[in-house]
Amino acid sequence: GNARVFRDIQRECGSFDCYLWQWTEGKVVHECGPTTSPLSDALAKDLKKRGMKFVGSTTIYSYLQAVGVIESHEPGCFLSGTCLSGGGA
Repeated sequence: GNARVFRDIQRECGSFDCYLWQWTEGKVVHECGPTTSPLSDALAKDLKKRGMKFVGSTTIYSYLQAVGVIESHEPGCFLSGTCLSGGGA
């Protein structure tokens, strides 16, 4: 079922990548600390509305981190220079 929704999104948006980045207007979101956000809430809601299952906000937040839409390196990490502690893009 999720694969069918994924393919439908690819057809609609050109790629799943384009679908994801439209939510942030192509910009990386920098935040530290949370495990969900308004972005992951909205994206999970949209994916559920389209018929996907097992796409809660925490799962989607982790996915967005994994694919680089959300950058959330903790203070002290050598990559944390762009992270805004406390959240926010």
